[in-house]
Amino acid sequence: MQMEPKVNILLVDDKLENLLALEAILEKLGENLVRATSGEEALRCLLHQDFAVILLDVQMPGMDGFETATLIRNRGRSRHTPIIFLTAFSTSDQMLFKGYALGAVDYLLKPLDPNILTSKVTVFVELFKKTEAVKQQAAQLVAVNGSLRQSEERLRSLSTCSPVGIFEIDTEGGCRYTNPRYQAICGLKAAESLEKRWLESVHPEDRERAVASWFDYIRENRDYSEEFRFQTAHGSIRWVQVRSSPMLSSQGELLGYVGTLEDITERKQAEEVRAQVIREQTARQEAEAANRMKDEFLAVLSHELRTPLTSMLGWSKILRSKKLDGKATSRALEAIERNAISQMQLIEDILDVSRIIRGQLRLNVSAVNLISVMEAALEAVRPLAEPKDIKLNTVLDTSVGSVYGDPARLQQIVWNLLTNAIKFTPKGGRVEVNLSVVCGEKQQTAHKYAQIQVIDTGIGISSEFLPKVFERFRQADSTTTRSHNGLGLGLAIVRHLVELHKGTIFAQSLGTGQGANFTVRLPLLQDNRGSRGSREATGEISSPVASMPLAGLKVLVVDNEGDTRNFLSFLFEEYGAIATAVASVDEALAVVEQAKPDILISDIGMSEQDGYTLIRKLRSLEPEKGGCIPAIALTAYTRQEDRLEGLTEGFQQYLSKPIDPTKLIAMVANVLELPLQIPVS
Repeated sequence: MQMEPKVNILLVDDKLENLLALEAILEKLGENLVRATSGEEALRCLLHQDFAVILLDVQMPGMDGFETATLIRNRGRSRHTPIIFLTAFSTSDQMLFKGYALGAVDYLLKPLDPNILTSKVTVFVELFKKTEAVKQQAAQLVAVNGSLRQSEERLRSLSTCSPVGIFEIDTEGGCRYTNPRYQAICGLKAAESLEKRWLESVHPEDRERAVASWFDYIRENRDYSEEFRFQTAHGSIRWVQVRSSPMLSSQGELLGYVGTLEDITERKQAEEVRAQVIREQTARQEAEAANRMKDEFLAVLSHELRTPLTSMLGWSKILRSKKLDGKATSRALEAIERNAISQMQLIEDILDVSRIIRGQLRLNVSAVNLISVMEAALEAVRPLAEPKDIKLNTVLDTSVGSVYGDPARLQQIVWNLLTNAIKFTPKGGRVEVNLSVVCGEKQQTAHKYAQIQVIDTGIGISSEFLPKVFERFRQADSTTTRSHNGLGLGLAIVRHLVELHKGTIFAQSLGTGQGANFTVRLPLLQDNRGSRGSREATGEISSPVASMPLAGLKVLVVDNEGDTRNFLSFLFEEYGAIATAVASVDEALAVVEQAKPDILISDIGMSEQDGYTLIRKLRSLEPEKGGCIPAIALTAYTRQEDRLEGLTEGFQQYLSKPIDPTKLIAMVANVLELPLQIPVS
């Protein structure tokens, strides 16, 4: 803590012993005691120092106390310094009046009473200190006021010249202050800007969003930053960024909000120009890449078609022009047949891709045993593997059940993956084929999938090409020096066929020269429990339960999609039901009139007349004509309101696509109150 500065006290007496006596008395005050042995010396002391009080002896040789006091009062610096006269003589009224007239504040007679002297001096010392403190505070106040005036002027200039609009809003939403830039951005006069909120200047198309975000900001009491279009009274539109923060007192009480408006129109225009340039560059690059791919594909196509033609035409001319022995003829015919088959496969691939692009590739679906599909594909590719001495290792899990799909297309998937692996595996390599059952990737589902893996020790796939391996017309090497033939369509066809079967496919490779792993997952028709190896070996389809819970039940299936009708018919017949499948509302009503089914399973989204039309017409019939037949809706519309509409129209249950077979069977059993409950996976 800083010590308080000492106060000066002037002691004036021509006798040294008197000065020593005064010092002895006043020493305990702890102030600075200054001696003067004459009036002249006292005046010299007053030239450079200020004193809280002067103790002045009256009787001094030369210049006495009265003369000294007169000169002290004539100087501006000491004009108001208190003077206490000290005298050894009895004071007459005349002396008192003279002393007080010269500015004395008191008279003390010698010998001095120490307590009285100390008390009187202490009063003037304290008064001096307080006076100095007041002077200091006054000086500080003057300095603070000057600084405040400068700060106010600076803030006023900053606000007036600010390139961004500034506003202040109270807690009730009233505007208390705006600067000229704010008024210019909003297109308002100074008085108008205090009457209207900035929200009123927002473009009508952005205003709802602006109001919602502003009230969210006020409710959440956080910083605010949003961008809107502003429209002035003259119709000009500008992009503006609005920022705001809560204004709090030192106690944390909300006083209002302070914010800024910044015109960002030029930035927005620059961003739009830059985005347009990027879009145009991207489109141009994509077009150039597509053209390069097309040119490369056409070049490869020409090569792949001409290569077998060369052999076929060459041997044909030889056969026509020369007589060959049996061995040479057989060799020629084998070459022609082999190249014709190769060309036929190329044409089939091109046609498949054409169907895929037009959305016309269709599946002939049924329950398919994957073991037989895998074995057929393996047998078909063995002649390709044997000349290269490639080992085909197979691990086929006979407990894998059936999938719902097209057996020919499923075999095409496996065949394409195998031929691809053999083509890119060098002599003496290995291709491994696995078939197993895996659970769904999500832990909360118990649905199972058939997993097919084709793993080779071939040339591998680079990390750059791996993401593009399933794209049409893509080849890692399309140069004239490439070491492997083909159009680069096989894997694209495989992916499309897998997706048509509601499955997934992905490729893995550690890089060039480290082989590749292609994995296909197809949903199983139902959960497979127990040992069924012998039954699957003969191609039989195992049922998820031992009994036939829907035995003899007449089920009417209505769906305009042929694959779905076939699937549902197959599913219900697997559980013992007698299924009738139709494609329209009129056909369904005709079946109801003739066959009186026990339950109706109908799709909602159908052409011409939808499932809601069917249920309304059905419920309008008399009970004996089928008006009370239980009905279950199947649909891809999954919103809650869609479900409520279906139940309101007259369906007993509502099941969303894709359909889980066991859930559908359990739902049928529940609606018909069958005694046997179907476990749902």
